[in-house]
Parts: sequence; C-alpha cells; structure tokens
Amino acid sequence: MPWERGARGPDGGPVDQTRAADARLQEAVGLAASIGLVIVHTAILPLRARRPSTLLGEGQVTEQARALAEAGVEVVVVDTALTPVQQRNLERAWSCKVIDRTGLILDIFGERAATREGTLQVELAHLEYQRSRLVRSWTHLERQRGGFGFLGGPGETQIEADRRLIGERLVKLRKELEQVRRTRGLHRSARRRVPFPVIALVGYTNAGKSTLFNAMTGATVVARDQLFATLDPTMRGLVLPSGRRVILSDTVGFISQLPHELVEAFRATLEEVAEADIILHVRDAAHPESMAQRSDVIRVLEDMVHDGTLDAAWPQRTIEVLNKADLLGGVQQVPARPGTVAVSAITGEGLDTLLAAIDHRIGEGMETADYDLPAADGARLAWLYRHGEVVERHDDDGAIHLKVRLLPADRARFERSSPQDLSP
Repeated sequence: MPWERGARGPDGGPVDQTRAADARLQEAVGLAASIGLVIVHTAILPLRARRPSTLLGEGQVTEQARALAEAGVEVVVVDTALTPVQQRNLERAWSCKVIDRTGLILDIFGERAATREGTLQVELAHLEYQRSRLVRSWTHLERQRGGFGFLGGPGETQIEADRRLIGERLVKLRKELEQVRRTRGLHRSARRRVPFPVIALVGYTNAGKSTLFNAMTGATVVARDQLFATLDPTMRGLVLPSGRRVILSDTVGFISQLPHELVEAFRATLEEVAEADIILHVRDAAHPESMAQRSDVIRVLEDMVHDGTLDAAWPQRTIEVLNKADLLGGVQQVPARPGTVAVSAITGEGLDTLLAAIDHRIGEGMETADYDLPAADGARLAWLYRHGEVVERHDDDGAIHLKVRLLPADRARFERSSPQDLSP
C-alpha cells in the first residue's frame, strides 16, 4: 500500500503517517479478504513522488517483483487509484494481475448486490470503470473491422467497437435505473400518504449498522464482521416507546476514497437518506480510526448537500450512535457528548436510550392542535391516536374535545381529509 511523505491533515498539521498507513493497510486487507482473497504478502511503500508510468519508484517495483514471486502471488491489490498505464506496466513488471482500490471495491459490490436495483447500479459502475481502461487491451487495438456498405471507410478499430458497445449498454442501464428510481419515488410517495417517519442508518462500512438494525427491529438482515456486508437498502417497521410507528432503513456503508463511479451509481440508495426524518450516524466506537471514519461519512453527506441531493439542515436531524460499546467495557466507558448515544447492538445495552432519543427528536418537530370530533367519528379518532400523541381529552354529550401533538405532514393530512380517507 503506497503513502506519500509530507502529507498534511485538514488543519494543515502533519499527519501521523505510520498510524494512518497501518490503518489503511488493515482496511485494504479486510476488503480483499471479504471476497475470498488469501493474503500472503503485504507492504507499505512510501512515495517521494507519483511516477506516471508505474506510480512506484523503479527500485520499489523491482523489490516487490522479487517478493511477489517468492510468495507466489497471483493478484496484487494496490490500495490507491491507478491509471490504465500504471496498471498495465505493473502487471508487466510483476507478471500477475494488478487491481487498484476502485477495481477491488467494484468487485465486492458486484459479488454482493442482490436486488435488481443493486445489480443495475453495480453494472453501471463497472462499465464506467472499464470504459476508461480499454487501453489496457493493447494486444488487439490495431485490429480493424471492415466498414459497412461499399462506401464505408477503413472501418473501426476494436477499441472503438468496444467503446461503442459499452456506450450503448450504459445508455440502456441508465434508462432502466431511472425506471427503478421512479418506482422508489412512488414508494416514498405512498409512505407519505400514510406518513410514518423514516429513520435512516448511515455510517462507515462495518460499523455495525445491520446488527443494530436487527437488534432494533427483530429482522434477520445479513450482518457479518465484514466490509460491505449490506449493499441493498432494507426497510422494516418499528414501534417507539411512545407507541409511534416509524420505518427504519438500513443502507450501504460508506468508505474513504469511494470510487466516483459508485457515488453516482448509488445515488438512488442515498436518496433514502435524503428523505429520512431522522438520520442515525452509526460509528464503531471501538475502532482506532473512528473519528477519521466519521469525517469520511460527513464528507459524503456534505457532497450530497452540494449537489442538491440532501438539504443543508441534515445535522439538526442526526443522532450519532456510538456502537460496539461492549468492546470498550460497556456504554458507561464510551466518551459521549450531546447528540450522541452509546449502544451495543450485540448485547442490547443502550438500545432503550437510543429509542427514547429517536422518540424525543421526532417529538421536537411535532405541532399541537385542538380538534372537536363527533362521538360517532370513530375513524378519525382512531387515526389521531395512531399517528399523534393525545395530550388532553374531554368527552361531553355527543362530542370529543382533543388536544393532539402531530407531525406537520400528519396534521396537514388530517385537516384536509374525510373520515373515508383515514379509514384503515
């Protein structure tokens, strides 16, 4: 894994490169192992400058060629982005397949995607990546296909044909994905018509989001100690301590240096975060790079603000969940600050506090209204009890007087509805 000398942090100060490089190496090993690669050799290589031809220095390339040959390495993962030329030259020098960080993450996503949407997104990202690397097929680029018709020119080279075919497939994929996104939009519209607040889990990959999701909902979403165990969004209903029903959404994990092909391809997945009433930012409190991972997640969310996907007020509806407290000796041992809740999704410790915090945060956005209902209007009365908090109630001859706290969307729906609209 290469790292550059003299790198500076966000505050302009020097970065602890050894610690950062070790953490990056462990993450890269985890990524490779998550798709079944057996790790037989690792190395951290300092860079004085990035060489356009091979990224690494000539001596480093030669040294690694010997080490790789001795270890019998068949695939090398370089934990950074490689240009097509660098990838080709390293494969020639090392006599084995070389993939970069982007290619590795794309392979993981391709193996894990399960739904139609996830499969389409992964294929789109793969093709975007491959289109920029057709130059690597250097053995047949000069071949030409004959032109069509008698007046056809010299024809198109193989690389031109490949680019054309990929371009056509990309157009088709984008159309199919747009249809999937429209369908997801219809589902969100349906949820607004029966408006339950949506709670979205976000966080760095392997922070324990799916384990927390299962602990809170009783679901059986795949939860493994593995990077990117979850790729496709999953939703389940959840009843809060107040009796209020909400929808909990588990999403794909974030990661540093997320390939730009995937940032665009997974926009539909991130739309669930943009639509959420509450965002639970799940962090691995026991991870030595927990704060750096937090910064990576926030950076992605801020990028969503800049491109108009997410509103700038998202921090006001975010609760930081410091997970894996069991690895630190319990929730009391986790340093917490306002707006954070320490939990252990494995033992269940702290989950009651988290549910109460969600309840309180939703309640902060509720409005109080007074209603007078006929005693016979059972449908509207039942709806108010299901969707709001009845603060006061007085019954007299033929009428019920209520003071109710409601979310703004629920209040608007109730006040413009008829009893038939609100019937179960």
